[in-house]
Amino acid sequence: MEAIILHPKNKTQLSILKNLAKEMGMSFETKKEESILENIKNGLEEMQLIKKGKLKTTSAKDFLNEL
Repeated sequence: MEAIILHPKNKTQLSILKNLAKEMGMSFETKKEESILENIKNGLEEMQLIKKGKLKTTSAKDFLNEL
């Protein structure tokens, strides 16, 4: 499966794209740019805490064992 990322300029374009996807039987997700930037910011803050030793990490082996 492939994905296409579109950046509509306004709510009208977004609405048209959502309706078109529904009519064609496609699934879709929407994500706000602000939430993406917030996730990146949180990840960078976590990395700083890890480097300072204030946040515990999990080894890749332990992570995979949990799955």
